[in-house]
Amino acid sequence: MAKRMVVFRIKRQNTPDGVARWEEFELEYREKLNVIICLNEIRRNPVTRGGQKTTPVAWECACLEEVCGACSMVINGKARQACSALIDELEQPIKIQPLGKFPIIRDLVVDRNSMFENLKKVKAWVQLDGSWHLGAAPRMDERDRFRAYDFSRCMTCGCCVQACPQVNGASNFMGAQPIGQVRLFNSHPLGKMQTEERLEALMGKGGISECGNAQNCIQACPKDIPLGDAIGEVNRQMSVHLIKKLFAR
Repeated sequence: MAKRMVVFRIKRQNTPDGVARWEEFELEYREKLNVIICLNEIRRNPVTRGGQKTTPVAWECACLEEVCGACSMVINGKARQACSALIDELEQPIKIQPLGKFPIIRDLVVDRNSMFENLKKVKAWVQLDGSWHLGAAPRMDERDRFRAYDFSRCMTCGCCVQACPQVNGASNFMGAQPIGQVRLFNSHPLGKMQTEERLEALMGKGGISECGNAQNCIQACPKDIPLGDAIGEVNRQMSVHLIKKLFAR
């Protein structure tokens, strides 16, 4: 009986300015494989389907349980985590590409630094004055805490950015991810201190006004974060902020 094989088509690029190419690989099928396991096996024996020796495929991973966001890539046309992409659920040949909205470093490794820079712009943190003991933290309504937890699950994976049509070479739009974090920290009892600064950041270049409301981000998020709700809620916060600024003159 012929062995059942799994076929991969992987888009590769040796350097940031290099020429992209496609290479095919095949592995013997086993139950319960995921894409990360298969990439590991290809890396250990980098021989193409045609029998040609090649260089090991470069890619990133860390937690292997869909928490860190490092193994984001485009698998069969969809941005997702390779660690949770099960071979049994994927149509063959399995087509793997790097995220296209970020600069390529090599093969499937991309530079997601822009996402972290956007988090800096919107001050996506709780700022504390000093490291000494400040006493008990303010109590948070359980309903608010439960809602905030949804947004705290963001792992900066880049899937929402990849899916967004407004994030392109002709736009400076940050994407939905930092907006979700603004929603999170503006609701935090201590994070509220920087609410106006965050809203001002989103009113600037690349901010929320450049969102086209395509809502692709909602479908793309592997953690099911309600990014559409975040965009709507932050828009309302900005409207109130603008009205207050108008009457403060």
